[in-house]
Amino acid sequence: MDRQVVIVDYGMGNLYSVARAVEAAGGVPLITSDPGTVDRASALIMPGVGTFGDCMANLRKTGLLPALRRYLESDRPYLGICLGMQVLFEAGEETPGVEGIGFFKGKAVRIPTGEKLPHVGWNRLCCLRKDAFVSGQDGGHHYYIHSYCCEPEDGDIVTATTDYGMEMVAAVEKGRVLGLQFHPEKSDRQGILLLRKFIDGAYGTGKAASASGESSAETYGTEKMRTAAAEASAADPGRKKGAGDPC
Repeated sequence: MDRQVVIVDYGMGNLYSVARAVEAAGGVPLITSDPGTVDRASALIMPGVGTFGDCMANLRKTGLLPALRRYLESDRPYLGICLGMQVLFEAGEETPGVEGIGFFKGKAVRIPTGEKLPHVGWNRLCCLRKDAFVSGQDGGHHYYIHSYCCEPEDGDIVTATTDYGMEMVAAVEKGRVLGLQFHPEKSDRQGILLLRKFIDGAYGTGKAASASGESSAETYGTEKMRTAAAEASAADPGRKKGAGDPC
């Protein structure tokens, strides 16, 4: 089995840094804007950079929206990153009147904090469930860059939070559908391990995997992890300077 991971190209997003991270995690990335490929996917990542409204407009224009809804309804492995998590909800405060995918009830709202926006940089993960996808990385630090956060109606889907002058949702999960507000492809080795866990879970190929995604046979991909993390840092000056507001 080739461990293929479909990365949705909706005309926005950090596609190639996600693809490099997937490869470092032992997956075979396939970037596509073809609805048919989404329909046939065994594992799918929806990357996130841009505005809620532009993302939904592009999904409709390309015909990807119905395919994504079919995919989500089939409970196959889905990983939404930043904006890719936010559009799982019904609406986004950033663009009033624009409907999201609507898989989860709730909306994405401007972060209600007195801190500077966008929220850029490393922040601590607080896991709420021991059985959650992210549970093995409780207390770890991951990379964020966003001005909007999710407000789910169903609190049971929230599996982790982070603090930025207030507690906000960092991860959601329902069945095999996962959403991360942070960017695993920019989160160094911690992020690559989460991507490996996602791929292993999709293909049932984990080797004595721990909750963090690390296996007892962890030798493969270590150098690739370092390389992918270094490339993500070099490609994103805002990662150090606090520039930009992608979601």
